Amino acid sequence: MNVAIIGTGYVGLSTGAGLAELGHIVTCIDREFDKIQKLKAGHTTFYERGLEELFYKNKQAGRLLFTTSMKEAVSQADLVIIAVGTPPHPVTKEADLKYIHAAATELAEFLRGYTVVATKSTVPVGTGDDIEILIRKKNPQADFDVVSLPEFLREGFAVYDFFHPDRIIVGSNTQRAADVITQLYGYFSGKTKFFYVKRRSAEMIKYAANSFLAMKIHYINELANFCEKADVDIFEVAEGMGADSRIGDKFLQPGPGYGGSCFPKDTLAMAYMARQNGVELSLINAAIKGNAARKKEMAERVLAAVKGIDSPKAAVFGLAFKAGTDDCRESPAIDIIFELLEHKIDICAYDPKAMNTAFGLLGNKISLADDMYAALDGADVLLVLTEWQEFKTLDFTEAAGKMRRKVILDFRNVFSGEKARQHGFSYQGIGRK
Repeated sequence: MNVAIIGTGYVGLSTGAGLAELGHIVTCIDREFDKIQKLKAGHTTFYERGLEELFYKNKQAGRLLFTTSMKEAVSQADLVIIAVGTPPHPVTKEADLKYIHAAATELAEFLRGYTVVATKSTVPVGTGDDIEILIRKKNPQADFDVVSLPEFLREGFAVYDFFHPDRIIVGSNTQRAADVITQLYGYFSGKTKFFYVKRRSAEMIKYAANSFLAMKIHYINELANFCEKADVDIFEVAEGMGADSRIGDKFLQPGPGYGGSCFPKDTLAMAYMARQNGVELSLINAAIKGNAARKKEMAERVLAAVKGIDSPKAAVFGLAFKAGTDDCRESPAIDIIFELLEHKIDICAYDPKAMNTAFGLLGNKISLADDMYAALDGADVLLVLTEWQEFKTLDFTEAAGKMRRKVILDFRNVFSGEKARQHGFSYQGIGRK
């Protein structure tokens, strides 16, 4: 099948590489000439665990192509996937659909023969209807259907998730379009459960799922605060909870709050949609408010740890919002750093993959170290803000020799508190007294 994908960001490129591996001919479209030239030269434009190898393999095989020409890709496509961004509106926080609408309007005139237009972007309920109207207005003779194909790829695990999906949601209002998607994902037939639902239902499923997971994170973080006060081990609590099949053990790891490209914007968009429909979603609103407060609370713990110290310095391990990616969008680490900078904390940070991305957000406001030990030089406190495996290899003896004060605030529970204390560190994790 010939597939055109509009957008070469996290969703577009990950999906494109995965579909190419399944044997489809995939052409990715992007307006940014420099980005397309880099992709054509065989270089990915962001880090995602396992993606570079998959990308290079399928590019070399001629199944993964790149262009800035909408006409070139769409006119040959059996399926066009829209995978552009839907950032929150700066004022209302609703999903901004200008890139979706622009893509739909532009692709319309290049449709040739029956074509399915699918949205992979996370879009508000009813967006498929809008896309259909825009295409029909621009090209009344076009033979097409619009479907919703929500993606559930976890950053850091996108390649694994593509080939091991929990389920495939097909939001289609016609059987003809549903059959095309069944053909697209033929590899998964008999391996994965397919859900064929109405287009609006598919649009809603993505928001419902992401909002629920965000609430689950907020819930375990609140429980962690209680456990710290009540001398309870949050990990024993989470393990006991997670063994209940009605709850499950995923997203029960306490930390500094949720971030990334999905949960923050999707909960805000869901809350906006609810207000527009006169519905009160109190749990989602509480998660949004609580997550913002969580990051401020983490910063306050740092300030308490350096209180009374002249010219305090903090070493930061981790800048990406989670391990396995260089994505710093809405990263708790970045938000916490900005809070600390307001209180004149000198910061030196290290991240295995996200240094360049973080520099784009922080500039010269902090120092960036070449490795984790360099970040520790003269530090009064070590903050662990991303759960990279590399950090678990820290030599506490070497670390102690580099730091001015031996204090660790481990907001990802990466280290063994007992081992840290044996080496003379004052150690505080999350969810334990």
